[in-house]
Amino acid sequence: MDKKTASYLAEPEEVNLCVLLYSGGLDTSCMLKWIQEEYNCEMITLTLDVGQQKDFKKIEEKALNLGVKKHYTIDAKEEFAKNFVFPALKANALYQKVYPLSASLSRPLIAMKGVEIAEKHNADAIAHGCTGKGNDQVRFVNTILSMAPTMKIIAPVVEWNMSRDAEIEYAKKHGIPVPVDIDSPYSIDENLWGRSIESGILEHPEKECPEDAFAWTTAPEKAPNTPEYLTISFEKGEPVAINDEKMSPAQLIMKLNKIGGKHGVGRLDHMEDRIVGLKSREVYETPAAAILITAHQDLEKFVCTRHENLFKELMDTQFAYLVYAGLWLEPLREDIQAFIEKVNEKVTGKVFIKLYKGSATVVGRISENAIYDYNLATYSVDSTFNQKASFGFIELWGLQSKIAHLLKKRKST
Repeated sequence: MDKKTASYLAEPEEVNLCVLLYSGGLDTSCMLKWIQEEYNCEMITLTLDVGQQKDFKKIEEKALNLGVKKHYTIDAKEEFAKNFVFPALKANALYQKVYPLSASLSRPLIAMKGVEIAEKHNADAIAHGCTGKGNDQVRFVNTILSMAPTMKIIAPVVEWNMSRDAEIEYAKKHGIPVPVDIDSPYSIDENLWGRSIESGILEHPEKECPEDAFAWTTAPEKAPNTPEYLTISFEKGEPVAINDEKMSPAQLIMKLNKIGGKHGVGRLDHMEDRIVGLKSREVYETPAAAILITAHQDLEKFVCTRHENLFKELMDTQFAYLVYAGLWLEPLREDIQAFIEKVNEKVTGKVFIKLYKGSATVVGRISENAIYDYNLATYSVDSTFNQKASFGFIELWGLQSKIAHLLKKRKST
């Protein structure tokens, strides 16, 4: 990349201290040494726990052994669940009606924490491990520069263009541990809202995803033969209890991942339009998201008018797009969320879910705010609905359509 075309990219002479958003894997470990060599600067590493299943102590030890000045591990699971996942849940957020935005939601939080650490230590730059083909570079850079406009960015993967074989050789040369699963064909990212799987055979959209790619979910055909029923309690659009057992946001999500995963719920295979213009085949495991979005959407529909429901679909779609596109700090996203929060003030009640062989199905719901009147809806003799009122309504409802059709008919003869 020609740095002259991207003013935010750091030149070596501009950097004395860099904060690296550090996963602890081979890529970011190689980046750590590469930045030290190419930029001749001190390094601070930051790892956020947003629900990925990692040994954070080992990640810290690896960073320190590779010569960083300081390493930060931040447990952000509850903050992530409450301030990022739950707003998306209230928006029933599914990018292109499929993807629950698991990675998309975590990136702005990681970037925000990176800026906090960088400003605390007067760092000159923040480095990320994104490729030039993906969406994450957009999410990280836009968030960082929105919060700290003068911050410089280092994008090692884009700059070094190193092959996997060359990366392994580089790691061995610099004493960087090479993971035992280095030959895995898959690229994995996970947090408490979902697990994404890319690369390998998945780059052939016509091929079925192999079973060895999945880690959170049982194959539906091998899931229990007996269905499991759950009661999800909501207060103002947020899930607060499973089977009347109250939990924190992160605890509730992680428990549903285990329960749903056992029943094969939440497997997604999706052809996705990336922000950078590529079509990409993405496979996801999202048990909790599949259960909670299904339950929330049903309860919301139960307590809102038809006009609220129709309009909110538009807002939900736009919210999902803005988050996916790396625009968490865009004022429109905040404006839309204000509307969504208002609607969700009445989304309180319980939803009864049946889990069976890969499906999460709503089988009942109850709410004090329901726009439902048994006395009007029932077909029994006790109904209070005046059926004769429908005569005039029907004629007026279709009046313009009837006139338009008659006009079209006359013109065609």
